[in-house]
Amino acid sequence: MDERHGTGPGRVVLATRNAGKIRELQALLAPLGVDVLGLTAYPGIGEIPETGETFLENARIKARAVCAATGLVSLADDSGLCVDALSGAPGVYSARFSGEGATDEANNAKLLAALAHVPAAGRTCRFVSVVVAACPDGRELAAEGAWEGRVAFEPAGEGGFGYDPLFFDPTAGKTAAQLVPEEKNARSHRGKALAKLVAAWPGFWDGAEGEKR
Repeated sequence: MDERHGTGPGRVVLATRNAGKIRELQALLAPLGVDVLGLTAYPGIGEIPETGETFLENARIKARAVCAATGLVSLADDSGLCVDALSGAPGVYSARFSGEGATDEANNAKLLAALAHVPAAGRTCRFVSVVVAACPDGRELAAEGAWEGRVAFEPAGEGGFGYDPLFFDPTAGKTAAQLVPEEKNARSHRGKALAKLVAAWPGFWDGAEGEKR
């Protein structure tokens, strides 16, 4: 079987190797009944430069590149933390806030240092996620979600990834890293973006499948 065409109800490739993000996206896409793979299944695809200036531009760049490489519907998420006291930073540079190849720990340490003298009331922030699905015929589907919170004074929680240990959700009374996956997916920026995409997906996917019949 030529894997470029998939089997069953459809195959979708996630434009990421981030294990945490793959787990979240697979759970969020479960209602679609599609076979979901990450880039770990396609080791021949190299790093995709994120040269966009917005989350939408970066998500589109990644989705289109993976779609072109695999011939399959590809889904990319670009997301980040936007901190009001830092004029929206780190934003699209969230993953490399402390430099190329940065670790989550290094990024979190830099964020805490940047906000060292900012009181609780001024530590408002939001996670933003934009997801783009790209189809081989050129059609695209995009959706955005946001999750409001504030930057905690110290990390808390063992779950999640990225800035999750520092992102405090006042409504839940916990950091994102303290939420169980089901709680996080129900509240998160990525969960909200994916919910919008899932709602719009049937017509998009029917069209994508139509290209194969």
